[in-house]
Amino acid sequence: MELYNGPLDVKEIFSRWLDEEAESNYGAYIPFVGTIRAEDNIEALSFDIYEPILQKWFDEWQEKAEARGAIVKMAHARGDVPVHTSSYVSAVFSPKRRVALELIDEFVEDFKANAPIWKYDVKNGKRIYAEDRSTPMDGSGLLA
Repeated sequence: MELYNGPLDVKEIFSRWLDEEAESNYGAYIPFVGTIRAEDNIEALSFDIYEPILQKWFDEWQEKAEARGAIVKMAHARGDVPVHTSSYVSAVFSPKRRVALELIDEFVEDFKANAPIWKYDVKNGKRIYAEDRSTPMDGSGLLA
């Protein structure tokens, strides 16, 4: 798991991951790129991450992937990420195509639903909490 301040350099990350796994003999490599869309008059999205819980979540996914002979990788941005740039990339390396296709879908969907990341719209230079696109966490909040 890799965390960066600001938008991700997708080409550098994917190139490095390919180099890291060049001798691994995996038959499938499936990347995913999440890009900030221009909508609702936002200039950017901004992200806060609770890193210890995200690391635990990612470690559990590493174990799930390893049980299927695969590995997962991911990178996410902290702070502001302007529209048309990337805040999230992930990839699965697997001996078999079907395993990689299934894992990338499961991984990305679970990330979207459960990663401890809080999102903010950036409009007119101000961060506005995007409650509908942030991850609720049991036991957190004022009334927990």
